[in-house]
Amino acid sequence: MKTRTSNADLHSQIDLKRLPQHIAVIMDGNGRWARKRHLPRIAGHRAGIGAVRQVVEACARLGVPCLTLYAFSVENWKRPHTEVKLLMGLLREYLKKEIKELNRNNIRFGAIGRIASLPEPVQHDLRETIEKTSSSTGLRLTLALNYGGRSELIDAVRDLASELNGKDAPDLEAITEQSFSRYLYTRDMPDPDLLIRTSGEMRLSNFLLWQVAYSEIWVTDILWPDFTERELFQAVIDFQRRERRYGGLG
Repeated sequence: MKTRTSNADLHSQIDLKRLPQHIAVIMDGNGRWARKRHLPRIAGHRAGIGAVRQVVEACARLGVPCLTLYAFSVENWKRPHTEVKLLMGLLREYLKKEIKELNRNNIRFGAIGRIASLPEPVQHDLRETIEKTSSSTGLRLTLALNYGGRSELIDAVRDLASELNGKDAPDLEAITEQSFSRYLYTRDMPDPDLLIRTSGEMRLSNFLLWQVAYSEIWVTDILWPDFTERELFQAVIDFQRRERRYGGLG
């Protein structure tokens, strides 16, 4: 009979000197998790908060520098108003409850997306959490909120065009991949080395389209509320077994 590898054994297989510098996660499956249990969708979203807590704490303990979680997309506004309102309430609840834990674990909080279009109470709580964790030097936790990869690229182009319009003779040759990256929401973060997607779906869902060009992708059938540090460890181990060639010859 095959024995199940313990979390401690999985942890021991991780080379702490070769950790991904940035892990991005598409947290998918809350609704399906609830439906399987004949529960309302909001129960799945609430259960998903537990998975967030596990992954954040596990990344902090490992020493992963950056973790970005896809929490609310620009497309999610199409969901029923009641569900969106409950999601915003859960977000505020999470922020208020987790500030002490974030500081205790030396975690710096941030948010990317069209934040100015979120409800003002949510914006207030985001600003407060960012301010109160700004001195932390460990894991950088970023929530992608009202986020869309295409929207981000449009915003970046608008900012770049605005800057060029102020110049008499703009040097278009100076626009490179590196310089363009400075207009993205993630301008002060490395691109993700590892992209994790739960629920078995094989798509990017408009997430970090520019940044994941060379990310290693790890997909699991597990629904997000059931995702634990065990799955995170497995994803990191698999990442470390891969040979990253960035388009070069293998």
